Amino acid sequence: MRRRKKIGAKEELLELEHMLILNPEENKGNWKETLGNERIHLELGTGRGQFINTLAEKHRDIFFIGVEIKEEILLDAVKKSIDRELSNVKYLWFDINEILSIFHENEIERLYINFCDPWPKTRHSKRRLTHRKFLEKYKRILKSNGEIHFKTDGEELFEFSLNEMLDMDYKLKDVSLNLYRDKETNTVKTEYEEKFMSQGKPIYRLVARNYK
Repeated sequence: MRRRKKIGAKEELLELEHMLILNPEENKGNWKETLGNERIHLELGTGRGQFINTLAEKHRDIFFIGVEIKEEILLDAVKKSIDRELSNVKYLWFDINEILSIFHENEIERLYINFCDPWPKTRHSKRRLTHRKFLEKYKRILKSNGEIHFKTDGEELFEFSLNEMLDMDYKLKDVSLNLYRDKETNTVKTEYEEKFMSQGKPIYRLVARNYK
């Protein structure tokens, strides 16, 4: 069933524009100066913001940017940041496909991809955020030794992502086929992650390091 848009979400979001980066292409090549921080972490598909806001609270020395295209979902993330009075997080209301139009080479220290749409049909594989067409873009904007932190509940998507990342010459580490198999680990969880854990689903996780 298709999710209905929340009436008035766009207008409400624009009223909170101090939390948004509305003309991001103007900052290409100058994000360090714009944000006043050279350590920039980007979450692609930030959802309702539990993950990015928890990270921002824990790591005040890092600037976090959440990218989300669905305004009614992004609105919840923005409100969480305001409620927590966070000054080291902002949001891009933006299509990830166009990421090279706003970031220059070597501007991002880390990318987070959490529980993205698996696009299970083979003919839709190019839409997956871990497809090589995206991985090539990430490789350009990531610093040397920059990292992608990836989590999913989908075994097939995880297998696909492993192969794509290896083919694109990323160095893999911290690969887990069941992150919480033995005990609770000290990781920041998303809303989806908590839901899947309560259902007893395994969480797949890896870190991919960028070598240039």
